[in-house]
Amino acid sequence: MERYKARTVRHPAERAAAKASGPAAPGRPAVRRLPRPRLTGIGGGIFACAAMFLVGGIDWLLFDASLFAYGLLFLPVAAATALWVRPADLITAPITAPIAFAAGVWPVSGGSGGFAGEVMGLVSALSLHAGWLYAGTLVAALIAVVRKAVLIGRRRMPRRVA
Repeated sequence: MERYKARTVRHPAERAAAKASGPAAPGRPAVRRLPRPRLTGIGGGIFACAAMFLVGGIDWLLFDASLFAYGLLFLPVAAATALWVRPADLITAPITAPIAFAAGVWPVSGGSGGFAGEVMGLVSALSLHAGWLYAGTLVAALIAVVRKAVLIGRRRMPRRVA
């Protein structure tokens, strides 16, 4: 009778998640894993730029254009970009971080007096807060290097024969 038990049809992604998580312990419900986004290099750049522009706007509204708050919020965006980019595009994470910082700093730069004043405010904000820029780029680079090292280590490990 056990042989003819009806099987439930699952989506291929659910089957892969169930296979990756392994069998659930008896008496304990299976834990669902959260989806991990996989962004392309361009997608990671667009995500980072959009997120930092949004952070800049929120910083302008809530914190009165505090560049300290902007720089502090730049670090998790750089880390998320490096964590969510595809393994094939890992090199783009540290490249997109400074571009995203520059894209989002415009609302909090404090420039005034026309186009030239806005450009001078932007250049001043970028130069005076380069420490945040370097810190976020370093975070993204370290995460990318560690992820790449883990991927290389997994490839080089000999597979055990069952």
